[in-house]
Amino acid sequence: MDVTTAGRGRSWRRPAWVVLALVVAVAVTACTGSSASPNWVPPGSAAPARSAAAAPAAGDCVSATLGRLDLPGRVGQLLMVGTPIANPGGLADTVRRYRLGGVFLAGRTTASAATLRQGIHALQNAAAIPVQVAVDQEGGEVQTLQGNDFPPIPTAVVQGRWDAATLHSRTADWAHRLAGAGITLDLAPVADTVAAELGKANPPIGAFDRQYGATPDAVAQDIGTVVGAAQGAGVLTTLKHFPGLGRVRANTDTSDRAVDAVSTVDDPNLKPFAAGIQAGSAAVMVSLASYPRLDAKAIAAFSAPIVTGLLRQKLGYTGLVMSDDLGAAAAVEAVPVGQRAVRFIQAGGDLALTIRPADAAVMSAALLSAAQSSATFQARVTDAATHVLRSKARAGLLRCPS
Repeated sequence: MDVTTAGRGRSWRRPAWVVLALVVAVAVTACTGSSASPNWVPPGSAAPARSAAAAPAAGDCVSATLGRLDLPGRVGQLLMVGTPIANPGGLADTVRRYRLGGVFLAGRTTASAATLRQGIHALQNAAAIPVQVAVDQEGGEVQTLQGNDFPPIPTAVVQGRWDAATLHSRTADWAHRLAGAGITLDLAPVADTVAAELGKANPPIGAFDRQYGATPDAVAQDIGTVVGAAQGAGVLTTLKHFPGLGRVRANTDTSDRAVDAVSTVDDPNLKPFAAGIQAGSAAVMVSLASYPRLDAKAIAAFSAPIVTGLLRQKLGYTGLVMSDDLGAAAAVEAVPVGQRAVRFIQAGGDLALTIRPADAAVMSAALLSAAQSSATFQARVTDAATHVLRSKARAGLLRCPS
């Protein structure tokens, strides 16, 4: 994949990760002799680190943890792999073998919070470094956890009609329930804007009322509220689907023809993402659609101008960048499975998501091979692993001696 910006009509600064990752790699070598290892603690025993005073300690813990990881271990941190939510513990061997950075619980369940906690505990006990445990808990038809402990959540369209105080209090309650079950990362909120005139004709978002409003200003206000409420209750948020799926007329899950021919670097529909970034969202998910006015050669997840240039440099985002599903999505069918992960990391992403457990071996091998054959890509792997570990520190998952 071409990750240069030449000939695209704009000039971005040189990606900072090339230099920063090399610095991190050198800096943490002094920590490789540490015998300390992070141990998972059941949910509720520790809240995400938030204060400025705690930041240096968290940074030291990230550096120490990174320093204990060999190259295969760092590669493993760049993968989030799906598993049926009916049996979370079934992925334990894959978590252990590939030292995964995260697990996505796929499907729907009415199991109790206590039952879910047991399955997630099995996953965490299998991990040398605790994993981010993610679900899709938006509301409406996109609500993974249901039943008595997880009452129905209205669609984002309905939520967008509430006042800020109501939206904040209800979001905090939903997030608190997730945290109690052991969920550390919600793949929400949807920051896409669907104009009223398009509405249901937008298959991935508008057709299911997943948008908070029909104007970027309205969506931005709600996104800021939701991010603050959810993360204040102990669950990290994910802004999706950058740089926006609100204009496309195809779904990337089922088509390779999802195109937004309008979006530019100054697009008003970026406002909700900017608001979520300003509110401190721990993660941003990159879409699999095409944006020819941003990058005429690659879909967003494989685009350095979009991931590194627009998200990192122009919008100033420093958190975790993850992909939409690189496993079963039709939008990436033409790309070999292993190269899907490589291209995403190469573009500036940190955590490659696949809903298919079998992809862990292929993607891990491809990332490791690319890192072993290129010092530049190896530096990118180190930088990405650092972002993943920082998100874990923020979620209270890392445990290092003081």
